[in-house]
Amino acid sequence: MKPDFEKLYFQMARIRAFEESLARLWRQGLIPGEMHLGIGEEAIVAGVLDHARNGDGLALDHRSTPPLVARGVDLTSMILEMLGDEGGLCGGWGGHMHLFSRDHLAASSGIVGSSAPLGAGFALAADYLKEGGVAFSFFGDGAANQGMLLETFNLAVAWKLPVVFVCKDNNWAITTRSSAVTGGSLTRRARSFGMPAYRVNGTQVESVWSAALKAVTRARAGKGPSFILARCCRMEGHFLGDPLVRVFEEPVKQTMEIAPPLIRALLAKPLAAAASRCGHVGYIGRVIATLGGEKYLTRRDPISHAGGLIPEQARDRLDREAELEIRDALAAALERKERHA
Repeated sequence: MKPDFEKLYFQMARIRAFEESLARLWRQGLIPGEMHLGIGEEAIVAGVLDHARNGDGLALDHRSTPPLVARGVDLTSMILEMLGDEGGLCGGWGGHMHLFSRDHLAASSGIVGSSAPLGAGFALAADYLKEGGVAFSFFGDGAANQGMLLETFNLAVAWKLPVVFVCKDNNWAITTRSSAVTGGSLTRRARSFGMPAYRVNGTQVESVWSAALKAVTRARAGKGPSFILARCCRMEGHFLGDPLVRVFEEPVKQTMEIAPPLIRALLAKPLAAAASRCGHVGYIGRVIATLGGEKYLTRRDPISHAGGLIPEQARDRLDREAELEIRDALAAALERKERHA
């Protein structure tokens, strides 16, 4: 069995176009609050969910729109949900972090780590119904140390639940490097519970697809859960407007805003603590420099890689189709919003 690279690329192009449309709406002030996008995670989502079928459960974190796009949830209803419209997917009450689709057995939550027990719940139901269903649980490396996630690993193995745990590893837990708060290897940790664990390059859709094939095949055969650790790049910061990213986009303006309070903090009494404060300021500087290096110097765009796997003419055609689909969904959502204003 080999992957259909044109199908995978189209799915990734749809996800990217949809996320970019949400970013534009947010910057226009039409979407309130924080906005967490999954730009940079397209290969992980497309590679894993290419193996999903009707009846499979989908447990998601606060970056839920990419998997929902991939599973075929109505795009206009999702946009309306972000806009707070009662015609939205959840009646305008869920926003972008709490999206649910009964028809697709999909649910997301802003509670870090909660997608693991939710995924196990879907898997337990699939096991009970004996219909060959599988659950997919997506979470970030910042959730890897949550107790509920580790407890779920234990029960999923003990009960041989048909669930695939997918960790989107960008090495950041908001503004903390995950390596600074995580002991050992996450793949070895998963294996210690008794399940297979795969480490893949999450910017290469073919690598993700191959690992997911093994995990899903195992789950459908009744052999229990698997863990996929997929390394990816956080291309927009933790959320849109992340101040650590704005430093690079508006260096003069942001420096003028950030510098005065930092200087006041350094000079505050007692001065004996100045050395310690300098260390903290240095840490902030290192975080900003590291994030900037990842975003601009070592940027690894999964779309660019996937595009190189198919002919240029096919890539251009699929890009146009994806853009047209998203544009139509956006126009329909804004038209309804204006009608009901």
